[in-house]
Amino acid sequence: MGNYHVTLQAAYVVKNVDDVEDAINVAISQIGKTLNRHSMEYVDIDIGLTICPKCGEPIDCVLVVARTALVGILLSMRVFNAESTEHAIRIAKATIGKALKDIPLEVVDVVEMRK
Repeated sequence: MGNYHVTLQAAYVVKNVDDVEDAINVAISQIGKTLNRHSMEYVDIDIGLTICPKCGEPIDCVLVVARTALVGILLSMRVFNAESTEHAIRIAKATIGKALKDIPLEVVDVVEMRK
């Protein structure tokens, strides 16, 4: 049995925002409230990054069109006593997915933690 740090990416839609910063703040706030309602304070929330096609630098993973934003959010948590990497992924997806229903989740990274 191993311990893992699993990071998932979520695509979150935010409506009635003015700009990128507003979209980020609203998305993190709404996801945080939802996770807290489910007693999941142990899940870390961060903004996703993508590479700018023009300059090659990392930028926030947010697209705002017509006051509606698609925000890429990173959700990470530690999974203890998993049988394998795949088992840790299933546990993380099931745990986070229960709180964030109808939000697509994709695995970004899985790291086995040393004891």
